[in-house]
Amino acid sequence: MRVLAALIAVLVLSAIPVAGIALGWDALFGIAVPYLALAVFLAGIVVKVLGWGMSPVPFRITTTTGQQRSLPWIRRQPLESPSTGWETFLRMITEIVLFRSLFRNTRADLKQGRIVHGSAKWLWLFGLMFHASFLVILLRHFKYFVEPAPAWVGWLQNLDGFFQVGLPIIYLTDVLFMLAVGYLLLRRVLQPELRYLSLAADYLPLFLLLGIAGTGVSMRYLWKVDIVSVKQLAAGLLSFSPQSPDGIGTLFYVHLFLVSSLLAYFPFSKLMHMAGVFLSPTRNLANNSRAVRHVNPWDYPVKVHTYAEYEDEFRQVMKAAGLPLEHDPDGQSGGGGSKPRAHEPAEQERPHSAGEDSADG
Repeated sequence: MRVLAALIAVLVLSAIPVAGIALGWDALFGIAVPYLALAVFLAGIVVKVLGWGMSPVPFRITTTTGQQRSLPWIRRQPLESPSTGWETFLRMITEIVLFRSLFRNTRADLKQGRIVHGSAKWLWLFGLMFHASFLVILLRHFKYFVEPAPAWVGWLQNLDGFFQVGLPIIYLTDVLFMLAVGYLLLRRVLQPELRYLSLAADYLPLFLLLGIAGTGVSMRYLWKVDIVSVKQLAAGLLSFSPQSPDGIGTLFYVHLFLVSSLLAYFPFSKLMHMAGVFLSPTRNLANNSRAVRHVNPWDYPVKVHTYAEYEDEFRQVMKAAGLPLEHDPDGQSGGGGSKPRAHEPAEQERPHSAGEDSADG
């Protein structure tokens, strides 16, 4: 039901621009919706990042999987347990670019009553494939926003279409992107333990990405759109002088609306790990607790209620209940009897005032 709910939501989102364009609302779906989605995207990211940045992190809670720096003759792991800012930077780079921690991931299976651990590299491979392909596709789309397109966009396209399969040339990243998103979706659907943990919010971004990729591939290889009009619309949006040309085609507006929906949904989803990884204290802190003493700056003095003050407040009730007292000013047993102080003989016990009790306590 959660998979079906996410799929229906994407189908409904796809139908909205179809109905809108049929009513002649080209400017709404070509200009207003993209600007609104971009505003929500930027504002949401700023709010999230500021909230994370203001969160107190007084202690080092670095995730480590190797030997920390200690004695000179003990071999340490500088990337697994960084102790300097430079080592932490290198660890962050390998984490962001190569998904280093995901590469180390393992799986646990129950076989013949025993837990068996094994390698799990498929998630790392398809995750890296997805992010790399997505980045290349975004960079390729830069040609629609500026004229003439920068030279590096042409180089990137030539490299992406190196195999030159068919006409128009099939880009390698288009194929890899569809395969990667399909794997991530099937992984959640087919693995029982992962399906049990997945919510509709976990499936929705995957269906949105499939919808975006599907409409984009269809416009390139199946149903053509007016590229000149698309460039005119994109350049106008970038220069804040938007205009909605005629004859672009409904499929393009479906593609653009799904992209806008993903942008607006981005700050409220798990996709925010794109920005969160840079602010994660488990990744961006050096593990130097043995070399540097980290004092909690929020450890301010707290007013406490000592036991002596507690006993002064409830002495009569405690005596009536027969509970033992550390000090009884009346010198009488309270049912359980009063215990003499360790620094005074029992026979020399003398009454104290409440203030003296509090000071002694």
